[in-house]
Amino acid sequence: MPTDSRDDGALLRAHLAGDRDAFGALIERHRDRLWAVALRTMGDREDAADALQDALLSAYRAAARFRGDSAVTTWLHRIVVNACLDRIRRQKVRPTVPLPEVDTTVAPAPDREIRLDVQAALAQLPVDQRAALVLVDVYGYAVAEAAEILEVAEGTIKSRCARGRARLAGLLGYLRNPPPAASVGSEREEGA
Repeated sequence: MPTDSRDDGALLRAHLAGDRDAFGALIERHRDRLWAVALRTMGDREDAADALQDALLSAYRAAARFRGDSAVTTWLHRIVVNACLDRIRRQKVRPTVPLPEVDTTVAPAPDREIRLDVQAALAQLPVDQRAALVLVDVYGYAVAEAAEILEVAEGTIKSRCARGRARLAGLLGYLRNPPPAASVGSEREEGA
């Protein structure tokens, strides 16, 4: 499928005017980042896929309500984050037991273990801190952009990130200061 050269706003307007391919082109352009934000926010592939699907359906239906106060991509990210937060809130009310996940990727054990530890630590953070950290630290959004996506003040993003980082430091401190390696009998004898 050739890439559509229209900007995001033009694609959204074309969608509203009845262009059946415009919304798909818009989502195709941003799907990787939208997926990544959903995955990092949810921490589970199935939940992230469900939240992203909810978000895209919501964006499709709500396109006429886009006011243009922010960039289209900011609007889309806000919808994805809100869908994730809604799903997390619903899960707290009706917790479920996930089925074991079969991971077919191959990664070196230490890197994979660290990645899993970081994901588990992120999952322990309060949702508001996790969302702020994912946007700012993982995906590199400016504090102002993250504040716009989450619809809070910039100072709120800064404090959520600071609190989240402090909690992560406590949870992952062992990664910074690993225990010393045990000696393997290579000590030299004195006086020999």
